[in-house]
Amino acid sequence: MPEPDKNVNEKNIFVIGLDEANVPTLRAAPAAKSVLFHPLMSPEELQGGEVSVPELLDKAQRTLDAFDGTIDAIVGYWDFPVSTLVPILSERYKTRSTSLEAVVKCEHKYWSRLEQQKATDRIPRFGKVDLEAADPRPPEGVRFPMWVKPALSYSSELAFGVKDLDEFRAAVAEIREGIARVGRPFEYILDRIELPPEMDGVGGQVCLAEEAMSGIQVAVEGYVHQGEVTVYGVLDSINYPDTSSFLRHQYPSTLPPPVIGQLHDVTERVMRQIGFDSATFSVEYFYDPQTQEINLLEINPRHSQSHAELFQYVDGVPNHHCMVSLALGDDPRMPHREGPYAMSAKWYYRWFTDGVVGHVPSPEDLARIERETDGVRVDVTLEEGQRLSELSQQDSYSFELAHVFTGGNDEEDLREKYDHCVAALGLTFDESPQAESPRSDNPRVESPKE
Repeated sequence: MPEPDKNVNEKNIFVIGLDEANVPTLRAAPAAKSVLFHPLMSPEELQGGEVSVPELLDKAQRTLDAFDGTIDAIVGYWDFPVSTLVPILSERYKTRSTSLEAVVKCEHKYWSRLEQQKATDRIPRFGKVDLEAADPRPPEGVRFPMWVKPALSYSSELAFGVKDLDEFRAAVAEIREGIARVGRPFEYILDRIELPPEMDGVGGQVCLAEEAMSGIQVAVEGYVHQGEVTVYGVLDSINYPDTSSFLRHQYPSTLPPPVIGQLHDVTERVMRQIGFDSATFSVEYFYDPQTQEINLLEINPRHSQSHAELFQYVDGVPNHHCMVSLALGDDPRMPHREGPYAMSAKWYYRWFTDGVVGHVPSPEDLARIERETDGVRVDVTLEEGQRLSELSQQDSYSFELAHVFTGGNDEEDLREKYDHCVAALGLTFDESPQAESPRSDNPRVESPKE
């Protein structure tokens, strides 16, 4: 990634897992005006195969120790292990970050639920699942339909919605086979912090079951600066019909102001309980229009990089501004509704059966699509000849083909732009009988993590 010419007033920020897709929005953040961004390992190095946290730390430290300038901040916007590497490296190099303990209290789904229930009753019934049992059963008091998931996973890998005991057992069997890939390295992180008595013997390879929630899913984005919790945006998460897979995230939320107020209140109480500070976060909820109640799904202790364009379209500044400002010790103070569009969305173009990728548009094709329609950006990561079932970090029910970002005057405008982009992409797949592997057999009552 080419850097602008250096000057003595510029700050050096190392981005763990810096990818080219985020470079333009990072540089568009007002806080980045006098910043040089430096890559610190690639996303492939960080999340490919089974993760070795000690090896990644050693690799990062060699790069940082060899740097001949000042190390002014270390940031990242991916899930584990990046979310935990940031506070570890920040402590070593005396840069700003929330604590490792606060991150783990969010990332470890079981510990997070224990902390959440100290601050709010807006959570589902939950409990641990005994993965060693010959005849595994749901935790006492947790009723079907429910979700069964590891304490930690990538992009909802191994997260299953189940409606009866047979589906529960099938999900547990699959989780048993794959939980170690992320759970084992996560235990290295747990060994670095002092755990409370209720976490004795829990570890990183633990499975959680919790009752399914329903309603409208929303994401609350915010940050904590010097102990003060600030919510700067609420987004609606809309699924494909009758599925648990995201179709789009839409900003700003269309929920009534009193509901937005509830979301702010619960978020502030929970993040204070966690002890989070000097970083951004995202908390996902469900809102039930019939009961007018909200329920907390999960806390993401990282920056929501995938929403950067959404805030830039509507508020005039990408939310990267918050991450960068906090890392430099400043209060972000995001602008409000100063962007060129009234609404924005990130769309997930998905496929629900297996297949082999045929035609993929070239970079020139994507640039043409973006020129044809204002307020559009398209990101396709597929390659010709790839088998969809071999793609990494997919949810349990679908395959992501492309991300389409749109800004517009209203929902109809957003959808028209998305439909135009999908048609223009011209993606093709070979769906031979042996390739087909439907990923839509389980109940769609709760959406997985992005």
